[in-house]
Amino acid sequence: MDFQHFFSYLLAPSLRIPMGIVLAYLGALVGCAELLSRKTNMSAELTRKIVHIGSGNVILIAWLGDIPGEMGVAAAFVAGIIALVSYFLPILPSINSVGRQSLGSFFYALSMGILIWWFWSIHQPYFAALGILVMTWGDGLAAVIGTNFGKHPYKVFGNKKSYEGTATMFFVSLAIALLLLIPLSLLAWQQILIAAIIALVATFLESFAQLGVDNLLVPVGSAAVAFFLSQYFVAI
Repeated sequence: MDFQHFFSYLLAPSLRIPMGIVLAYLGALVGCAELLSRKTNMSAELTRKIVHIGSGNVILIAWLGDIPGEMGVAAAFVAGIIALVSYFLPILPSINSVGRQSLGSFFYALSMGILIWWFWSIHQPYFAALGILVMTWGDGLAAVIGTNFGKHPYKVFGNKKSYEGTATMFFVSLAIALLLLIPLSLLAWQQILIAAIIALVATFLESFAQLGVDNLLVPVGSAAVAFFLSQYFVAI
């Protein structure tokens, strides 16, 4: 598909509403985060988490709005480029700070592209949504709770964690997995078992990963576990 046909496809009437919603939502989200970052005393880390959590919901708009996979992959590619540029230049403090030793935002975009490419192609987008939302809500809320309310710290390979944050990661991941496994033909005990394994894997990966690579490992790992275990249980 050449660029002319791609943009014609992008502007097709059936896609205008979902694409408009995505652009308006992301624009409002980043705009609010930037405003908070520049005009208030809110920490840069907290504004990053607002963007981190909020932007993950785009996967639901893409799924429910039936946005084509190639558009999702292209958007993830553009987001990855912006994240890399923002890592070195202070264009969007709400995404990255200059010199921050993490490529988390880049890995975030990369995971989005991988999961859309994988699960849109087999018409099972709920697995992509599961992986992304486990990462955005689970990891995002774990950081907020751990930073502000964590009273029992521990370290894993130099990563500073708290039991409160880790528990938040597990239970949020469990809740998301339980909800997004509903479309599958699973027995209740199978759904609970798969969700618990997903939550354990996601929590483990989030605890050990460094330099922001958890934003790749957690969503892809969670989605892969959900997909392969559900395939196994549906087959038996």
